[in-house]
Amino acid sequence: MKYLIGTDIGTSGTKSILMDTNGHLVAQDLEEYDVLTPRPLWAEQWPDVWVKGVKDSIRAVVKESGVAAADIKGIGLSGLYGGSGIPVDKDMNPVRPDLIWMDRRAAKETEWVKKHVDLDRLSEITGNDVVDPYYGYTKVLWIKNHEPENWKKTALFLPPNNYAIYKLTGAVSIDYSAAGNIGGFYDINKGTWSKEMMDAMGVPMDKMPQKFVDATEIAGRLTAEAAEDLGLDEGTPVIAGGVDVGAANIGMGVLEPGRYVAAIGSSMNAALVSEKPIKGRGMIVWPYPYKSRDLVYNFSGSATAGAITKWFRDNFGDAEVAVQNQGGKNAYVTLGEEAKDVPAGSRGLVVLPYFMGERAPVWNSDAKGMVFGLSLVHTKADLFHAFEEAVCYALRHSIESTGRDLGDYIVIAGGVTHSQAWVQMFADVTGYAVRTPVDDAEANLGDVMLAGLATDTLTTDEVQKWQVLGDKVEPRAAQHATYDQYYQLYRNLYKDLGDDMHDLSLISGIEES
Repeated sequence: MKYLIGTDIGTSGTKSILMDTNGHLVAQDLEEYDVLTPRPLWAEQWPDVWVKGVKDSIRAVVKESGVAAADIKGIGLSGLYGGSGIPVDKDMNPVRPDLIWMDRRAAKETEWVKKHVDLDRLSEITGNDVVDPYYGYTKVLWIKNHEPENWKKTALFLPPNNYAIYKLTGAVSIDYSAAGNIGGFYDINKGTWSKEMMDAMGVPMDKMPQKFVDATEIAGRLTAEAAEDLGLDEGTPVIAGGVDVGAANIGMGVLEPGRYVAAIGSSMNAALVSEKPIKGRGMIVWPYPYKSRDLVYNFSGSATAGAITKWFRDNFGDAEVAVQNQGGKNAYVTLGEEAKDVPAGSRGLVVLPYFMGERAPVWNSDAKGMVFGLSLVHTKADLFHAFEEAVCYALRHSIESTGRDLGDYIVIAGGVTHSQAWVQMFADVTGYAVRTPVDDAEANLGDVMLAGLATDTLTTDEVQKWQVLGDKVEPRAAQHATYDQYYQLYRNLYKDLGDDMHDLSLISGIEES
């Protein structure tokens, strides 16, 4: 039997799984860590925690599995969207923390690009219609403008998974999906950096990795030192699985265009894979990890989808967490059970889930979270239910941003699928039937599949047979009719309060300094 490892660097933890080539899970491990938020709307991480998480989780699954190192044929390694990428010096040492995807500090850089760069050319070259602090290139410009000493020291910007691959293999490269997700520097038509755009923004070409790799080719091989540390053989192939949400799509067997998939973790990435970028709809576009030169990943979603329920648990779920810590039920499960009988609309509550501004399709750094409709009759269960509904409303907004008929069902993956009530809520709110993977379809599974394809350990036919979707969960007519009204109110609230949100940023000093 042959085996493969899939490792994903996430925002709050790095997870590894070890599977055999029949698709059976043998071992898994999660290493958790925190995001640094030194100021409102700032979010960054030192890469050392990522590398430690990668090594510790791989070492753990190798040890737990008891599998011989010679039988482990490859490692697929994906990562969160690293925003700016890790600024490293000429010796490949980190200069400062990485400004990750949720960081919103580059507001002034965004406005500068809008005024000084040909936006039609930017859209034509990159496939992206919107300029926003979400994109990595605006964060790179922030470092250039605000930290000149760090800028001088920086020899290269490397995304999280590509940096970890360097630490394991000594090979420097960047996968196409990570490059495309940096945004304004990448030419999606030519599959390389755009000299025109980088010159327009005053960023030298050599600040970016020059070797591009597809997710189905070997990015590097374990060094003797890394192999000994992990309990693996020297020379074991390592594959760049790309940006984690793309790898998650592959984990659901999406190897061709046309299927709409929402991967919901700390954030939500709801995407349609297509052969050409979907333009004019405010979506984020970058190369799909699989067949990167032929397929593109068009997505929107919610920056803080799962993060808002975690925030709720951490701030209002002390009792549920205490039960969990004493060996009882998971706190999220308990909160969901407490809310299961709350009716559609949460007895007149609407939550706006914009807890760190919002990217596509809202595109507003000043967007604020809120709870609308509170009264003395409301309970904690009502509130938690309304937070769950907010994620569903965000998905519906994303679906509408595609401007397309998505067929007879959509696919949802991630931790939300462990709650049947929440899955039903997604169907009721969106009006689409929902299918979920029978087995967890996280980025790790996609990493395993890509590692198998890259090492010729698996074929595409075998990969597609691995993933089985469950039965359709159909929307219920009465609940959908109710949610139509609440969803319209959800959209109107944001429109009505947009100016107030901006004013609040100004008077509270949260706006970019």
